[in-house]
Amino acid sequence: MAKKQKKSPSGGTPATVALTAAGTAFTVHAYEHDPASPSYGEEAAQALGVSPDRVFKTLVADVDGRLTVAVVPVAGSLDLKALAAAAGGKRATMADPAAAERTTGYVRGGISPLGQRKRLPTVLDASARTHPTICVSAGRRGLEVELSPEDLAALTDAVFADIGRG
Repeated sequence: MAKKQKKSPSGGTPATVALTAAGTAFTVHAYEHDPASPSYGEEAAQALGVSPDRVFKTLVADVDGRLTVAVVPVAGSLDLKALAAAAGGKRATMADPAAAERTTGYVRGGISPLGQRKRLPTVLDASARTHPTICVSAGRRGLEVELSPEDLAALTDAVFADIGRG
């Protein structure tokens, strides 16, 4: 049975708790989430007034039977072949949403690369390095965290690779 993640007394998410515990500089951005929005990431970019190439979505894929996190700009899509190569595998497919939620501890549309229930191998699109800061999910819909791509990579043991398309 998996351990339940505790929220901080201030109501933080596991992602913000992990950032605080690591002493990492970050900014939380909240916005009113519209459940009818067709794209959580593009909704976040628009609500925050941030360019969609600076807002990154967290996707969970299955690379040769191993769940792997891909972090790519919301303005594009994930190149599964590139992800497989970056993760040292041969084939990648999108993970079953229920398995992604169960493994990360987050709900779809609110999966953060930080503070996951089970730490997964993580690949961050190399385009993140072109920005001083990027935004990723803070662990729930309507909540983003802004931090440097280097800090995100360090905290998740991510590798940078060209895994985004478009």
